[in-house]
Amino acid sequence: MTEDQAVPFPRNYYRVAIVEDHALQRERTEEVLRDEAAVRVVCRCDDLPTFLDWLRRAPEAQRPHLIVLDLSVDRGPSADPEVVAGLVRSGMRVLVLSAMASPALVRRIMQAGVSGFVGKRDSSGDLVAAVRTVLTGGQWMTPEMAGIIAGDPSRPQLSDQEERALLLYASGLTMVAVAAQIGVRPDTAKKYVDNVKAKYAAAGRPVHTKTDLYKAAVRDGLIDPGR
Repeated sequence: MTEDQAVPFPRNYYRVAIVEDHALQRERTEEVLRDEAAVRVVCRCDDLPTFLDWLRRAPEAQRPHLIVLDLSVDRGPSADPEVVAGLVRSGMRVLVLSAMASPALVRRIMQAGVSGFVGKRDSSGDLVAAVRTVLTGGQWMTPEMAGIIAGDPSRPQLSDQEERALLLYASGLTMVAVAAQIGVRPDTAKKYVDNVKAKYAAAGRPVHTKTDLYKAAVRDGLIDPGR
């Protein structure tokens, strides 16, 4: 089901968990869903491990029907597809709401059985329609995310660590700060960035400076310039 085929939303309430590490984005998402989708947000947390800790303690009446999930966090690993697959098998629906998504990670998350993808540059109306569609048994996919899944041959295939190093470094952090964020030594962080430059050069898109890296990441949809 695509965004122009959303079904009417039932009147009963659904329980939703929001997994998002940016407080303002988390609050805005809750506000939109509470006011426009008439759902009840039962959990708000920074990342999947924190959500799993909460879920182990939560009574059955608090278990969410839907998880609105950001794939990447500033501190810590990206969402684990195996963990997501386990949540789907348990009966929960997962809607990805993410701005930074590598094609490889998106494909693995899709294979885990998520019900939809929404970009953070999409409108609040798109988010509400996606939630309604997913909660009533449908699938939601924006054209941008469909393009990511299909793949772009001009876009270098980066490992998760290379992509995280690129995002942090291109966003303005020093190499030392990048290393601290992803939990490696500075020389290892530099190696990741050097690998990124080499892969872009091999793809016929050479990048030399931090500004070049930023522009390449924006072009490839890895960094949202409005965030």
